[in-house]
Amino acid sequence: MVNDFWLEALNINSYKNGHKVLKGLSLKLNYSDNVILIGPNGSGKSSLIELINRNIYPVLTNNMEFKLFNNELINLWELRKKISTVNTEIKNRINPKLRVLDVVASGLYGKYSYTANKNEKDYSTIRKLFEKLCIKNLSEKYFSHLSDGEKQIALIARALIKNPEIIILDEPVANLDYKSKFLVIDHLKEISKLNTKILCVTHDISIITEIFDRILMLKEGLIIADGSPNEVMNSANVNKLFDINVEVLREENTWKMRRISKQ
Repeated sequence: MVNDFWLEALNINSYKNGHKVLKGLSLKLNYSDNVILIGPNGSGKSSLIELINRNIYPVLTNNMEFKLFNNELINLWELRKKISTVNTEIKNRINPKLRVLDVVASGLYGKYSYTANKNEKDYSTIRKLFEKLCIKNLSEKYFSHLSDGEKQIALIARALIKNPEIIILDEPVANLDYKSKFLVIDHLKEISKLNTKILCVTHDISIITEIFDRILMLKEGLIIADGSPNEVMNSANVNKLFDINVEVLREENTWKMRRISKQ
């Protein structure tokens, strides 16, 4: 029987620096879904990413279960082939003098620097990905000359170059101006056409578009809402999640919040 889930978590508790960051977490993530994990700062979003990437571990108890790709024990090298993560830390590791082509090529070799021994197969793989993501115009630009949005897209392309099963995008539009944010959101549509599925972790509801099948709301280490965007994105859930008083509005395929004035 084929397992439908790449992640299965049951009654997961995890600690980081002596602090309990996940509290009785139960969750299954399906191979077929693009998922948004949304929550305020300190809600446990980054801790869940660390748990998936095996940087922190669950507390072992009789009633807990944690599997990745149907394995309780998975080799880290195998895990890195299946999951790629894009975060701010990676951007800081990239040599700014590299062309975008070389930034993406570095992902083939697990490096962050120039790779001299690229072959024709490498170039063919890179060209095909650039075409699929509609970023051929960035190929010869230096990383340092890109806008912040273009840098994010280049890093996403680097993470996709080895065709992982899952890509985790950790706050992909954080600290971006509106032009860069819209650029990234538009390119997520191209990414969604690939074989790789998306787990997007964010606190920004404006990134939620029609490409996402499922939304998880995480607060204080617990999932408080889980379902399709139409089921989950409402004023009651968002107010509970962020401890605010807003009206959630849908405009075409995006969402926004309107603050309700104090009485």
